[in-house]
Amino acid sequence: MKDKLLKTLKVLLVEDEQNIALLFKDALAENFYKFYLAKDGVEGLEKFDNLSPDIVITDINMPRLSGLDMAKKIKEKNKNVPILILSAFSEKEKLFSAIDIGVVKYFLKPYDPDEILSFLIDLAPSLGEKSVKLEDDFVFNISSSALYHKSKFIALSKNELKFISLLIDSEIAGEKSIKLELWGEEVSDERLRTFIKRFRAKTSKKLVQNVKGIGYKCGKIV
Repeated sequence: MKDKLLKTLKVLLVEDEQNIALLFKDALAENFYKFYLAKDGVEGLEKFDNLSPDIVITDINMPRLSGLDMAKKIKEKNKNVPILILSAFSEKEKLFSAIDIGVVKYFLKPYDPDEILSFLIDLAPSLGEKSVKLEDDFVFNISSSALYHKSKFIALSKNELKFISLLIDSEIAGEKSIKLELWGEEVSDERLRTFIKRFRAKTSKKLVQNVKGIGYKCGKIV
């Protein structure tokens, strides 16, 4: 179902009125993998860079940096990320500017969280292509950096996430590149083997496959 795809997505809400921000969080957050808040456009940009949300929802009028200016900067960084605008009816000229920037939808006050949720459910399938099917019924969602087994979330450490991401991005990951990615230095072969053994114990032996004399690869299903 389309609404299940929401559980793989990260949303960033940028809203300077705290009561509205908390209202939306209470109404929507449980439907998503992560739901972040930012109080203005400057903080919104910082969180966009650091958290890589799949969807941005923003008010227009905010201190330090407006929602439209923030949206423009976000689109320069990633033209594909959907941005939704929250607006007062009197801001028609700003809404036209939002259309020019590439905002996918705007909602007028008073806001209806259920209407926004319904729109996001319809939007989710277009964002669901960021998942990679892996061996043994595992799925890795690239956008949320999350691993699932038969739809159940598998909690991974920072290094485990780096490891699975490297394998997915590579046809074959060499042992040296894995060591540098995970520890930033050449560690012992024993340390790498122990790490991989523990990773397989947490996930599956089929998920990480050894390529003799070269390194490791991930069992991906095309």
